[in-house]
Amino acid sequence: MFDIDLWREIFQSINKNRTRSLLSGFTVAFAILLFAILFGIANGLKNTFKEAFGTDANNSIIIFPGKTTKPYKGLQSGRLIQFKNEDRDYILDEFGDNVQYITSKVNRTASVAYKGEKNTYEVRGVYPEYMFIENNKVKDGRYINQSDVTNRTKIVVIGQTVEDDLFKRENPIGKYINIGGIQYKIAGVFTDDEGDSEERVIYMPISTTQFVYGNNDYVDLMHLTYNPEMNSDEALAFGNTIESKLKQRFSVARNDQRAIRIFNMAQGTKQVDIMTSSLTVIILVIGFGTLIAGIVGISNIMIFIVKERTKEIGIRKALGASPRSIISIILLESIIITAIAGYVGLLLGVGVLELAAPSLETYFIKDPGVSNSLVVGATITLIVAGAIAGYLPAKKASQIKPIVALRND
Repeated sequence: MFDIDLWREIFQSINKNRTRSLLSGFTVAFAILLFAILFGIANGLKNTFKEAFGTDANNSIIIFPGKTTKPYKGLQSGRLIQFKNEDRDYILDEFGDNVQYITSKVNRTASVAYKGEKNTYEVRGVYPEYMFIENNKVKDGRYINQSDVTNRTKIVVIGQTVEDDLFKRENPIGKYINIGGIQYKIAGVFTDDEGDSEERVIYMPISTTQFVYGNNDYVDLMHLTYNPEMNSDEALAFGNTIESKLKQRFSVARNDQRAIRIFNMAQGTKQVDIMTSSLTVIILVIGFGTLIAGIVGISNIMIFIVKERTKEIGIRKALGASPRSIISIILLESIIITAIAGYVGLLLGVGVLELAAPSLETYFIKDPGVSNSLVVGATITLIVAGAIAGYLPAKKASQIKPIVALRND
C-alpha cells in the first residue's frame, strides 16, 4: 500500500540534505547527458552516410556497355558493346531468383513544350519496375504499366518540377505535351526525394522511346535490384558473376575493364557498414564507460550517505523501526534521486542535440538524435545500479545494534 508518511519522510530527508542529493543527482544527470550526446552524434554520422547514397534503392546494380580495350577470340579491340532488350531477358533467365526488379533504360534530352511554355528536359525510356528502383512516388495519375510497354503507348509520366515549369496551376493529367515534335499524353506526375534534379525528368515506356528514337531495340544501360536479403559480400559476388556472364555473352576478355562496367551499390554500403559498425563500437565503449563512471559515482555517494546516517539509523532502530523499513527508506531515496536526475540529463542531452544540430551539419553530422528507449534503458541501468549500491551498505547498517550506531561519530 501507499504509505504517505514514508514518502513524506523521504522527501524531507532529500530536502534536508540538498547538497548530498544534488551531488548524487549531478553524477547521474551528467552520465545520461554524455550518453545521449555521444549516441546522438553517432546517429548523425550514420544519417550522413545514408544520405550520401540518396534515396534510390541501395541494393542496386547498374550495368553500362562500353568499348573493348583488348582483342579477344580473333576480335579486334575498340568494339562497341551495345545492349538490347534480349539482354535484359537473358539476365532474368540466368539470375531471376536473385533479381528483385530490373529495367533497361534509354536516355535522351528533348525540347518539351506546352502552350506557351517551353524547356529542355531529360527523357528516360524505362520499364514499370523502374518506379521501385528509383523510389519514385506517384503524386497524381499513374505510372507506366506493362500494357504501355507492350503497345508502345505514347504516354509519359512527368516530374513535379516539369509540372511546375510547364503547367503552373493547371492540372496536367490527361493533357498533351510536345516532346521533340510529337504529342504525348500525360498519365501521371511523380515526386522524388532527391529533389529537383530527379524531378526534371520525363518517363515514357521504353518501347515507345526505342521506336521514336531510332526504331530499334538498343538500350543505353540496364539497372536492377538484387535480393535485399543478400549481405554486402554476397551482393558483390553476384555483381561479379553478372559481369563475367555478360563478358562471355559478348566475347569480351576477362581482364577488359571497360567493355562492360558494373556499378554495384554493395561496394559503397559495405564501406559504410564497416565505418558505422566501427563508430558504433567506439561510441558503445565510450558510452558504457560513462555509465560505469556514473555507477561508481553513485556507489561511492551511497556508501557515504549510509555511513553518514549511521546514528540516524540507530535512533530509528531504538524507536522500533524494522531493518526492512530502514532499507526501504534509503533505497527509495536513491531511486527517486536517480530517476529525476536521469530524466533531467535526458532532457538536457536532447536539448543540446537540437540546438547544435544546425552547426553540426558543417561537420557532416546530419539530424543527430538518440532513441528514447536507449536512453531510458541507460537511466534504468543507473537506477538499478544505484539501488544495488545503496542496498548493500543499507543492509549492513540496518543490522548494526542501536547502541553501537548511537556511539558512531
